[in-house]
Amino acid sequence: MPELTSGAGALLMAAILGYLFGSIPFGVIVTRLLGLGDLRRIGSGNIGATNVLRTGNKPAALATLLLDGAKGGAAVLAARAFAGEDAAQLAGLAAFLGHLFPVWLKFRGGKGVATFLGTLLALAWPAGLAACATWLVTAIASRYSSLSALVAAALAAIWAGFLGYGHTVWVTVLMATFVYWKHLPNIERLKARTEPKIGAKE
Repeated sequence: MPELTSGAGALLMAAILGYLFGSIPFGVIVTRLLGLGDLRRIGSGNIGATNVLRTGNKPAALATLLLDGAKGGAAVLAARAFAGEDAAQLAGLAAFLGHLFPVWLKFRGGKGVATFLGTLLALAWPAGLAACATWLVTAIASRYSSLSALVAAALAAIWAGFLGYGHTVWVTVLMATFVYWKHLPNIERLKARTEPKIGAKE
């Protein structure tokens, strides 16, 4: 963990603003703006980029991926600029939780992979790049988005520690735990070999 240098008020503000920013459901917004329907009634019903891809609109999926990642990174960078590293990690975690449990959608959010990676990129960019590369290599090899997320999440804390960002390991492990929890149904489908591959319709 980083040294606690920010005041309680600054930490509270970082957490609140991080959560509110992270809770913006960009997947729902993008698909509605493009006339693709209600994302929660498409495919798996998830609000992330993988489900947006099931609409067949690749630019919309890419936009969702980048925006969901950016909101985690932006929360970290803003908190770091106005407070300190402790506030940055708290804001990133709050943004990640905001994506998972958005108040605007009755706390039914996404699985957090893009926001997890975006947050990690801002907290410790070498570890973030390594995690993104892990996701990409696994996705190319397996064509399973869920498996790629699970492998990237599992190795993220190892990358952080190995690359000299030990102070981010705690938040990385915590976010990875939530990623695994959100992917429990996917894990069961992977075991049963019924998990749809990237681009496939559910």
